[in-house]
Amino acid sequence: MSENRSMEELSRITRVLEAALLTAGEPLSLAQLSKLFDPPLETEMIRKLLDELRAAWGGRSVELAQVASGWRFQARPEIQPFLDRLSPEKPPRYSRAVMETLAIVAYRQPVTRGDIEAIRGVAVSSNIIKTLEDRQWIEIIGHRETPGRPALFATTKQFLDDLGLISLAELPPLAELDTSHLLEPPDAPAKAAEAELALASPILDTPAGAPVDLGAPDAPDGRARPTEPPPTLH
Repeated sequence: MSENRSMEELSRITRVLEAALLTAGEPLSLAQLSKLFDPPLETEMIRKLLDELRAAWGGRSVELAQVASGWRFQARPEIQPFLDRLSPEKPPRYSRAVMETLAIVAYRQPVTRGDIEAIRGVAVSSNIIKTLEDRQWIEIIGHRETPGRPALFATTKQFLDDLGLISLAELPPLAELDTSHLLEPPDAPAKAAEAELALASPILDTPAGAPVDLGAPDAPDGRARPTEPPPTLH
């Protein structure tokens, strides 16, 4: 335990953790960080040192953050817009149908394609599902034990990582979810106003801004479970 280690040794361990996280290019879990040492360190000790390292980086333009897949260094939100100017490629934009489907999976998971179609009131194109799977935002986690055994979709750790979240419990209320920067540019002012509501009333048949009970992530695996069957649009 840390009580049996000298300050010099703890400082060396912290420097190793810091270097690994700065050069990894992706989040590292406690188990991965533990394997940096021989013998592997206790995860509780690593967690304590990471908390201290996060505090040590406080006030800088880069922060140590915990996300679903582990720990990573990242630019603070207020700095990121400046860094985005270094990338000549604009981030991909997605259609309203893609973003509605993603929101349904995120807030109602696990769901089948039929569930999504019942909520949206229209057929779900295979291209929409493929787009979200290719982006590694959703995945098949099993099959429903009903005729045809339809696939059950849920969000991935990559989805949470991209949002900077640790778990689904941290998802904001649906009406507050801002994905306007991910939507395809509208071709008319009317569509611009429509896009702002793309993740509110069209999905849940609920006025924009109204409170919606989408179920809490109370399952052992942390996935959200609906408190009632999804509504069908008429």
